[in-house]
Amino acid sequence: MTAVQGTDVDIPTEDGTADAYLARPADGAAHPGVLLYMDAFGLRPRLRSMADRLAGEGYAVLVPNVFYRHGRAPLFELPEFIDPEARPEIFERIMPVMRALTAERAMRDAGAYLRWLAKSPAVADGPVALTGYCMGARLSLLTAGTYPERVAAAAGFHGGRLATDTPDSPHLVAGNVTAELYFGHADQDPSLPREQIERLEEALTAAGVRHRCEVYTGAPHGFTQSDTASYHEEADARHWAALLDLLKRTF
Repeated sequence: MTAVQGTDVDIPTEDGTADAYLARPADGAAHPGVLLYMDAFGLRPRLRSMADRLAGEGYAVLVPNVFYRHGRAPLFELPEFIDPEARPEIFERIMPVMRALTAERAMRDAGAYLRWLAKSPAVADGPVALTGYCMGARLSLLTAGTYPERVAAAAGFHGGRLATDTPDSPHLVAGNVTAELYFGHADQDPSLPREQIERLEEALTAAGVRHRCEVYTGAPHGFTQSDTASYHEEADARHWAALLDLLKRTF
């Protein structure tokens, strides 16, 4: 892995300014861009370290605070080790903020993030890749379907509510997707029951989307996040292998 440089950046959006973290190889060259969508706990050291790891593989990685309308990160006071079952008040604070980020607002923001990447000298010309975690997996799929010309590949891990019966369900954008997709589902995840996994698979297949959806046996929701009680080392390692494989095929 190469040396990495991390920088805090501000991204102008139609609704304000989103604070973000940019990680990139420290060689001064332009590298393929990756937009990393956070989980519900927000932009914090764990996500910065994940961006640094991707940057060490040769990518310019942008991690926006998608909750910027409510303040700059860190938006929530979180313990070093997050266990929502032991601290239920954490989700009591987070859920209203999550609900306020509608699909319409999120995709308006996605356009701003993609424009910023296109203009950044740290990012190579051409489409970018996406990866998202928890709620970020939903944003990854929605972005791939909303801005197909800008997205070459998109991944999502332990995503919830990917194929609901609501009119803004992410799976409904499948017909617009031109990117290659990968999803790593947690099999111990009440936010993505079996019927939604099947509905997503059917939608992607019917739309002719190049994709692979895998269920990680024994993995709970949040399995990639080492600062939480949901972390699953084996599933996390599998996630990194799948994500890097997708990126190498794309770029």
